[in-house]
Amino acid sequence: MGISFYIQTFGCQANEADSEYIAGLLLSAGLTSQDNSQKADWVIINSCVVRQSAEDRIDGLILNLAKQKHLPKIFLTGCIHYHNRQFLEKRFPQVDYFVRIADWFSFLKEKMNLPVQADSVEKRSKQSDWALIPIMEGCNNFCSYCLVPYARGREVSRSQEEVLQEVRQAIKNGYRKILLLGQNVNSYQGTAKKKILSSFKTPLAVLLERLNKLEGLKKISFLTSNPWDFTDDIIKAMKLPKIVHQLHLPLQSGDDDILRKMNRPYTALQYIEVIRKVRQAVPDVEISTDIIVGFPGETKKNFQNTVKLCQRIGFSKAYVNKYSPRPKTLAGRKFIDNVAWAEKKRRWHILNQLINQ
Repeated sequence: MGISFYIQTFGCQANEADSEYIAGLLLSAGLTSQDNSQKADWVIINSCVVRQSAEDRIDGLILNLAKQKHLPKIFLTGCIHYHNRQFLEKRFPQVDYFVRIADWFSFLKEKMNLPVQADSVEKRSKQSDWALIPIMEGCNNFCSYCLVPYARGREVSRSQEEVLQEVRQAIKNGYRKILLLGQNVNSYQGTAKKKILSSFKTPLAVLLERLNKLEGLKKISFLTSNPWDFTDDIIKAMKLPKIVHQLHLPLQSGDDDILRKMNRPYTALQYIEVIRKVRQAVPDVEISTDIIVGFPGETKKNFQNTVKLCQRIGFSKAYVNKYSPRPKTLAGRKFIDNVAWAEKKRRWHILNQLINQ
């Protein structure tokens, strides 16, 4: 019998896309997919480190895998590689292989001696109706609480032709909906091989227009966006026929003092103005967001400013997170985590009730 594998993914859609990429490589090499870790010969853990709780869950999963009657080979990949290799080997002695996302092709071909195919998008397992299409990687913003620039590196955009080629392949594979992904998708800077006649100037807006013209494609969505470079051009592009009327626009806080400490370069009023423009262009748009409660120094008044802004905007959904300090970040190094955990839970409950229930 051949080798079987199972992939456990933590975190965001970008991680989901990375897992699909890894699965495509493994399938192209002749491995088979399993639906749970207890049946698989290989277990690949695609990690998230946005919050400490995510790393804690990875710790627990690895310990449980090491206790299984059927012991698989354990592979650790993903954002946890912001730690150095020596640290990871000491922390996770049960792991057999540590592989960065960018190294999977060479690792499988050279280290594991497998007949892996580089162009394996057609092998991607179809987990939903949506094809996940990464168009850029990394982030240049260094929000004070965020590990993404350390885990994913600086921003790098794929060319428009490369993205279009992958989308065309996805359409051939039966996908009719695509989700464009990037840690800061609206700062996408992908160029075209030739000059494109377009009424848009922002690279993301130009790409959306070109994708909108593809036959066989029915719906297009994109995330994650940031308020400070969500241009009028991108807002105009949201009116294209195939663009889904949904927008995920992280707020993080509705208080200007906390936004400054977070190194988020906008004010609450500027955020509201972006929302106003979006709703003027697309009246039926559904807007979701991310919010952090209990950021260092967040007073009850600061938090109430966030509550008031949320009441004013009326989000369709919010991912509310309790702040946890992360190593290497400015907030983790410089700020005292001085909001009690019980108070963080109370604030989380208030926003969750207000927005999600």
